[in-house]
Amino acid sequence: MKRTVIATAVFAWLGMGAATQAANIVETAQEAGTFGTLLAAAEAAGLAEALATGENLTVFAPTDEAFAALPAGTVESLLQPENRDQLAAILSYHVLPRELASNQLPGRTIHIRTIKQGGDRLLAIAKDAHTGAVVVDGANVVAADIRADNGIIHVIDKVMLPDG
Repeated sequence: MKRTVIATAVFAWLGMGAATQAANIVETAQEAGTFGTLLAAAEAAGLAEALATGENLTVFAPTDEAFAALPAGTVESLLQPENRDQLAAILSYHVLPRELASNQLPGRTIHIRTIKQGGDRLLAIAKDAHTGAVVVDGANVVAADIRADNGIIHVIDKVMLPDG
């Protein structure tokens, strides 16, 4: 049920956004209305401007529901100024420094570098050759290939936490 609600909201948003292209990743996420926590976190981490002005980015965007599924108090703690570096590291783990559409994925697991934030990180991205389902470090892609004028957004159902 939860997945259906997310997918329905995202597909409604896609239909709305098709007529009004030329929005950057931040504007596109704002328009969707389901990424308030992600946008607040990007602002608190000092990454919102980079997501708005960077070029050729891929963002694996957790929904507000994905952030709500974290242990109680986690989001509030990460939004504190003293945790800015940790928050930036988590958010940068969700961003690739290149555009990666779902049709570019082979039917197997690949490893791709995220943007650098305290060291190189690799995401494991798996695409099922039969169903086309995509999983990124344990997060399911629930809507793929949402175009923004500076990249691509893939909606995911959980917040990915880098090791170490």
